[in-house]
Amino acid sequence: MEKKTYSVIGKRKPRNDGIAKVTGEAKYADDLHFPGMLWGKILRSPHPHARIVGIDIDRVKHLAGVRAVITGQDTLGIPYGRGDMAKYLPAHLAGKVAHYTSDKHPLAMERVRYIGDEVAAVAAIDEATASEALEMIKVEYEPLPAVFNPVKAMQEGEPKIHDFAERNISNQISWDFGEVEKGFEEAYLVREDRFTTSAVTHTPLEPRGCVAVFDKTGKLTLWTSSQAPYYRRRQLSVVFDMPESKIRVVTPFVGGGFGGKVCFCEPDYQAALLSRITNKPVKITYTREEEFTATSRRHPMVIDLKTGVKKDGTLTAMQCNIIADGGAYFHTGPVVMYLAGAFLVTLYRLPNVRYRGIRVFTNNIPSGPQRGHGAVQPRFAAESQLDMIAEDLGIDPVDIRLKNALHPGDITPNKFRVKTCGLRECIQMTARQTRWDKKIKSPIQNQGIGISAGAFISGMAIPPHTSSGAQVKLHEDGGVTLITGVTEIGQGSDTVLAQIAADELGVELDDVRVISSDTEVTPVHAGSFSSRGTYWGGKAVKAAALDARQQLFDMAGRLLEANPDDLVARDRKVFVKGSPDKAVHIKDVVLASMMEGDGNPIMGRGFYKAPVDSVNFETGEGNVTAAYSFESQIAEVKVNHETGEVKLVKMTVGHDTGTTINPMAVEGQMEGSVSMGMGQALLEELISKDGLILNPSFLEYGLHTSMDMSKVESILVETENPDDPFEPKEAGEGTQVATPSAISNAIYNAVGVRINELPITPEKILKALEECG
Repeated sequence: MEKKTYSVIGKRKPRNDGIAKVTGEAKYADDLHFPGMLWGKILRSPHPHARIVGIDIDRVKHLAGVRAVITGQDTLGIPYGRGDMAKYLPAHLAGKVAHYTSDKHPLAMERVRYIGDEVAAVAAIDEATASEALEMIKVEYEPLPAVFNPVKAMQEGEPKIHDFAERNISNQISWDFGEVEKGFEEAYLVREDRFTTSAVTHTPLEPRGCVAVFDKTGKLTLWTSSQAPYYRRRQLSVVFDMPESKIRVVTPFVGGGFGGKVCFCEPDYQAALLSRITNKPVKITYTREEEFTATSRRHPMVIDLKTGVKKDGTLTAMQCNIIADGGAYFHTGPVVMYLAGAFLVTLYRLPNVRYRGIRVFTNNIPSGPQRGHGAVQPRFAAESQLDMIAEDLGIDPVDIRLKNALHPGDITPNKFRVKTCGLRECIQMTARQTRWDKKIKSPIQNQGIGISAGAFISGMAIPPHTSSGAQVKLHEDGGVTLITGVTEIGQGSDTVLAQIAADELGVELDDVRVISSDTEVTPVHAGSFSSRGTYWGGKAVKAAALDARQQLFDMAGRLLEANPDDLVARDRKVFVKGSPDKAVHIKDVVLASMMEGDGNPIMGRGFYKAPVDSVNFETGEGNVTAAYSFESQIAEVKVNHETGEVKLVKMTVGHDTGTTINPMAVEGQMEGSVSMGMGQALLEELISKDGLILNPSFLEYGLHTSMDMSKVESILVETENPDDPFEPKEAGEGTQVATPSAISNAIYNAVGVRINELPITPEKILKALEECG
């Protein structure tokens, strides 16, 4: 198949929202104001586990400026979550999708389960009055025994956090692929190690915020800092027991999400409840402390990994046992445990795999999705251990990865079909770029180099939102309006989707205006999570643009007296292929369509349907996505023997991008991923004692700054699917998966001590060096 050439796709284009952001014109949720608007605040539990005996709000009602006070008794008592998912499933998918339980109420009904759980909310004429009102609410609690360690939480006699969860187990997975015991018997070397990862949080620049408005007809409009407006609409319809068609969710500018703004621990529910009671717009914006203490975090995990290899480094078997701290509520528990197991086999040829994953309820803050959901923790373990195995066998870390790397067309033991795979190219190109062979053989004291690899999905389908739609409208002046449900959260989706439309229609990027993230007018899209935006949304936009282009060519063919199949659109004109002098301007074609046709503008519609029918979440078999991305990262570090301080000098990243839409945008995502992965590897950890977060601020949490950031060299490896030449793979999550383990392996190469626990702090390095003598 001849490779298509593009005019806008593949070009380094600036963000179409950049000017609005740098000039301050961009409006985020907290910037929105409406006449008569009230300010809301949420009262949170000071206890990790307690029964609510009573709530006294009488004094608050009489405080000047207070317009409403609500508790759990003012709700319908309907919990939200993903427990309603089953009702959307067709019969043939019954039993194939992970089981969810809806267990979270907008305001606690009888018990609180973590420090930060929502207990009551107020609406007042200003923020200061709302804060004062919270202090006047008197809650009588009966403290209950709490448990914070997931291993301990599963033991008999420990406090039961949810009545439905035996031994506090949220969910568990048990998979066996191939002949695992035989695989270990065939191994020359079997290695067993334990790895642990800590709790880290998302730290978006913009805290969660929203404005809710119930109008006189009973319709709710919500402006919210969300990654998934359609999902939010469905959850609101559950909580309020009202039709989704009477709820409009709009996403203004969003200052980052990283998984944290998908579906949980949001102020939307409380703001909407207060608005319905007061008949006024109500705004709630979280404080930075609430972002740290009352939202969600990445799942901390304990990972026991056993791997068998032949003498030449060929992998024969793997057994992985994971215990994840799920915190107080269900959230996206089944997804993280599914992905943690699935990603074990999406990188290397591994014929025999056993996976046991258990997610456990504790009285810690809830755990949920975060960039590279389910992949970062187990990949840290597997890539660290692979380096240990390579050392045991005397094999170069690059060579052992190349030997076992997946190839295009491979089918994994759990029946993932890997149509395209640039893993080998990523490994080879990063090794060549860093002069790996020379540096690994001629080490410099206190300097180290380490490699890691990773893989991720380009969208994951969870019913009922398994598709994406787009509309393209051509105007009589030649301009284009693109309408998409993909949510722009700072990742640049509005720009790359506009590039796709512009390329297919033969116009400039500046000609395309994007309307996104408004459930009233935009087509359905699951949300900007699990890396579905560019792949799902891009394919829908391409289909819509092709539909519009066909209409354009049909009319242009009449004007040019040419066969529509012989026409080309470029430089805002339509002309006969090979004869650019025989052309008509696009705006004239649109006008002709309106004048000579039935008066309608040219409008295209397009959809993309994800391959959800083939996956079975219970057995772990079947393709979970249409395209897998792959990457290699090589970290170069300096380690101070006296202080234990680690400096990441350079990270070289090779990423399989499929069809690259905007190289500059991809490089930005790669740099951001390395930054976040570096934080998890070296610095970041939510420190808690008895459920209380002790470092709830940027300063105390220990985020690195731009001064600490290393140089990132990006290598874009384009792969082409012979069945579908347009395959824009993800580049915003998989690019973080390999970072912690690459840094860990480089630290070992520098100082000869290995830390199997994240973060790798100076204290841990010094202790390990001391123990080694």
